Amino acid sequence: MNFFKNFLASVLGTLTAFVLFFVFILLMISATASILIAPSSTKSVESQSVLDLNLNVSITDRNPSFDEIQVLFELDDDILGLPEIISAINKAAENPNIEGIRLRSDYISAGWSQTRSIRNALKNFKLKGKFIYSYADMFTQKGYYLASVADSIFLNPLGMIEFKGLASEVMYYKDFQDEYGVKMEVVRMGKYKSAVEPYLENEMSPANRFQIKSVLTDLWETLRDEIGKDRNLSPDTLDLIINEQRIATPKDALTENLIDALGYELDLENLIQKRLRKEGTESLRFATVNDVNEAASSYNSEVKERIAVLYAKGPILYGEGTQSTIAQGVFVETLQELAKDDWVKAVVLRIDSPGGSALTSELLWQIIHALKQQKPVLVSMGNVAASGGYYIATGADHIFADPLTITGSIGVFASLPNLSGLVENLGIHVETVETHPDALGYSVFQPMSKAFESQMEKGIENTYSTFKQRVAEGRNLDESQVETLAQGRVWTGKQAVANGLIDSISGLQETVIAAAKLVHLENYNQIDYPKFEESLASVFSGMSLSVGLDKLWKILLPNQFKPQWNNFQESNPAARMQLLLPYELTIH
Repeated sequence: MNFFKNFLASVLGTLTAFVLFFVFILLMISATASILIAPSSTKSVESQSVLDLNLNVSITDRNPSFDEIQVLFELDDDILGLPEIISAINKAAENPNIEGIRLRSDYISAGWSQTRSIRNALKNFKLKGKFIYSYADMFTQKGYYLASVADSIFLNPLGMIEFKGLASEVMYYKDFQDEYGVKMEVVRMGKYKSAVEPYLENEMSPANRFQIKSVLTDLWETLRDEIGKDRNLSPDTLDLIINEQRIATPKDALTENLIDALGYELDLENLIQKRLRKEGTESLRFATVNDVNEAASSYNSEVKERIAVLYAKGPILYGEGTQSTIAQGVFVETLQELAKDDWVKAVVLRIDSPGGSALTSELLWQIIHALKQQKPVLVSMGNVAASGGYYIATGADHIFADPLTITGSIGVFASLPNLSGLVENLGIHVETVETHPDALGYSVFQPMSKAFESQMEKGIENTYSTFKQRVAEGRNLDESQVETLAQGRVWTGKQAVANGLIDSISGLQETVIAAAKLVHLENYNQIDYPKFEESLASVFSGMSLSVGLDKLWKILLPNQFKPQWNNFQESNPAARMQLLLPYELTIH
C-alpha cells in the first residue's frame, strides 16, 4: 500500500513540476518576445511600394488581441481584423510612397457585410488615382465580388470562378424525429419565426420560403449592381450569364468580361513593374498591412477625447461573456464604466449576432438605454444583427447597417429537446411522484404537459409584447407598424432602412465619424472594448485531461441545435426563451 502511495505521490509531483516548468517557459518566451518586438520608432514605407493585400486568411470583425508569442514566431499573419484592413487601405491611399495594391481574395472568409466594407475602402483608394491589380488561382463568388473593384483581374488559366447567384439550404427533421423518438418541443410567436420550423414540418412553409427568397433577391441585387457598375456590365447581362450558365471555365469568364486576363502571379507582377516603369532587374517593394498601419499611428497621445467602440459578437447567452459570446456580465460592467468615463464622449456598439437569450437581451437593453441618457450611443451592424441582436440595438440613439446586413427577426420562441419517444422505444419507463400538480415542470423523458406549455406560451407572449414595445419606442413607430414588420421576419439592411427599422446605410468607420460629429469632435482616439484580461486561468481553461460525453455530444451536435441544447442545460428557465435568427442563413 505504501508503495502505491509513494508511486502516486511521485507521479503527481512530476506532473506538477512539469506544469510549473511549462508555465515558466511560456512566461520567459512572452517576456523575451515583448523585448524583441517592442517598436523603437515609427516605421516608414519605401517609395514606389505596393500594398500586398492578401485576404486569403481568417478575418475577424475586431482586430485580434496582441500576442507577443504569435508575433515572435510570425503566427499572427493568418488572422486579420476588419478595422486594421480598412485602416491600412485608407492610410495607403494617403501615403505618397504607396502606388497601388496587389489584391488576393480567392476565398475570402469575411461575411458579406464585412467584404462590402473592404470593397468600399478599395473604391475610395482608387479615387486617389492609384491602381488595384487582383490575381487569383480560383474565385469564390464572394472573392470575385471583392476583386471586381480592381482595375485588372488575373485568373489562373487552370483555375475556376464561381458566379451563380445566391442560394440557401434548410434541412427538415420531422420524419427523423418520428422515426427515432428524439424531438424538439416547440412554442413560438411570430408567423416567420422559422428557427423551429424544421422540427415541426418536413418541408418549407410558404411564409419561410417567401422571406428567404425576399432576402436573397435583395442581397443579390446589391451584389449584381455593384459588380456590373465596376465591370461595365448591365444587371440584365449578368443575370443572363448566370441563367444561361455561360461560366464553366476561366476562358468563359474572360469572354464574358468578368476578368481581364488569364495568367499567373508573375504576369501580375510584370504588369505592376510596367505601371511603375521599373526595369526587369528591379525588384518590387511590397508593404504588408502591419507595415502600412505602423507607418502612421492612429493614436494621438495628446488627445484625451475618445469614441468607444464596443464589440458585441456571437450568440447572446446568460452569463459572463467572452470575445465570441455576448452576455450581461462583462458587457454590463463595461457599459457602466463607459458611462462614468469623462474622456469617452460617445459609444459605438458594433453588433454581429443572430440573437439568443431573451432575458440577457433585456438586461443589455436596459443598460444601453440608461447609457444614452448620459452620452450618445450609436449602433453599427455587422453581418447579422437579428432578433436579440436587433433587440439590444433598439436601445441606441441611431442604428447604422450595411445593405448586406441581416437584421429584424422580431419574434420569440422556446424549444426543448425531448427523448420520451426514444426511451420508450428502448423499453425504459419513467414514473413521477409529485407533491403538487405539475411540480415536475419539464422533463426531457416525458412529453410536455399542457400546464407547462400554457406557462411557456404566457411567458413568450409577454416577451414578444415587450420586444415590440422596445422597437416601437426606439424607432418611433406605432404598435400596428411594428406588428407588420415583426412576426419573426428577417430583413436586409437595405430593406430595413426603407421600413424604418434602422436609420442609415453606413459601415463601422462611418458610424464612428457620425458619433464624433454628434458630439462636435474633430480630434479623438478610437478605443475598443470590452477589455478581456488574459490570465493563466484563461490560458488553461480549455485544457482537460478527459473528454466527457457532454463534450462529445456537443462536437457531434449540428451547429443549429447547439443554442437550444445550451439553453436547455441552463438552470434559469427564462434562458429557454429565445430571440434568435429564424434559421441559420448560410448563403452559397
